[in-house]
Amino acid sequence: MTETEAKKAPEGPQDRLAQVVDLLQRHKLIEDLTHRQEGGHQALVESLVHRQNLAELQRKLNELHPADVARILEALPFEERLTIWQLVKAERDGDILLEVSDAVRETLIADMDDHELLAAAKEMNADELADLAPELPRDVVHELMESLDGQQRERVRSALSYDSDQVGALMNFGMVTIREDVSLEVVLRYLRRLKELPGHTDKLFVVDYDGVLKGVLPIKRLLVNDPEKQVSDVMASDPVTFHPDEDAYEAAQAFERYDLVSSPVVDKNGKLIGRLTIDEIVDLIREESESEVLNMAGLREEEDIFASVWRSLRNRWAWLAINLVTAFAASRVIGLFGDAIERLVALAALMPIVAGIGGNSGNQTITMIVRAMALDQLGSGNTLRLLRKELGVSLINGLIWGGVIGVVAWLLYDSWKLGAVMVAAMTLNLLLAAFMGVLIPMTLAKLGKDPAMGASVMITAVTDSGGFLIFLGLATFFLMG
Repeated sequence: MTETEAKKAPEGPQDRLAQVVDLLQRHKLIEDLTHRQEGGHQALVESLVHRQNLAELQRKLNELHPADVARILEALPFEERLTIWQLVKAERDGDILLEVSDAVRETLIADMDDHELLAAAKEMNADELADLAPELPRDVVHELMESLDGQQRERVRSALSYDSDQVGALMNFGMVTIREDVSLEVVLRYLRRLKELPGHTDKLFVVDYDGVLKGVLPIKRLLVNDPEKQVSDVMASDPVTFHPDEDAYEAAQAFERYDLVSSPVVDKNGKLIGRLTIDEIVDLIREESESEVLNMAGLREEEDIFASVWRSLRNRWAWLAINLVTAFAASRVIGLFGDAIERLVALAALMPIVAGIGGNSGNQTITMIVRAMALDQLGSGNTLRLLRKELGVSLINGLIWGGVIGVVAWLLYDSWKLGAVMVAAMTLNLLLAAFMGVLIPMTLAKLGKDPAMGASVMITAVTDSGGFLIFLGLATFFLMG
């Protein structure tokens, strides 16, 4: 690569992070050196170097997109994070707070005084304020609401009235509305008078004088049709719409299904009250994916990677305690067959295989079921069919891989009976894993819980205890009888 090509190569997130970390390290190193200097000019030298380094850091941060600054803040330990945060321009605080994770946002807000929080919040629109308001101090929220005009205040209250998993909590109010009885030329002149279009504007919303949605005018139709045509002649009169109390995840599936960029949100009377945009949907899908990963591992909430030991402990202890109880139960199962293990040491070597493959198979089943539930592919009419399918897969896997390890056990320990026990135990444990892999997430969903919550911990507990019981029970009956 030539020097010119190298200069044109785009920087990745890791490159930006590395540059900021390097500047931070240089700043600390030079600051340490100036502290060690002696003489009357020490304070002056220290001040000049300090300012020079901070200015360079600030310049670098000013060049970055708020999302990139947010990523850097999330990747830094607490003290360095606050150093960078204090260098961010005040007018960019709001944009960056909206981009960082909830856990990191909490640490940044804690470092800001009420005046800074109010200044940052006043730069936001209504839907952004609704996102941030639950995490702000109550007195700041009260003062902020008092500073808003009537329309903004009503919009914020409207957005806050919906749960986080409802469409109303995701909708924004930045949209362009037009009438159906005007020409496309009039619409074009109107758009040219606007300072800018709201982000992700791929269509204009056609409403009557009462604000009732009549249709949408895609930008591409506006551009390619004769300017003399009426809006009513080229608009789409049957757009995909959503109600504010609809499930947000169902809306996300509709966005994927119909390749939407934006879509209107209407009330029960058909009046346009907001819109959904693809950026909110992508954020929702990402957050849901992250939440499922955390829940599968038994973590109760998103955790700042540099959180304090005590906070991390509080987030992780619950399912570890449950895991400890289930592990103790599995150990008691093994204890019931202590005599058999003493008489045939091979059992101790082979039983982890039975439990381990059962746990892996169960996690595969749970992953498939949770995914099917998220995509609304699982209903009362096909549950039994899906269960039969999973049991069939487990039966075949058990016979095949149980047969393989059975032959290995036969050759290693010169006992065809032990090999047969391995085949039977692995097959039965895989069937148990499949059954529980379907039952656990469905039961959690019935109880109103996240179907992925702690599912990995629970299926491991079942397949460990069940696998030990099945394998040692069969071995005691057929080999020790």
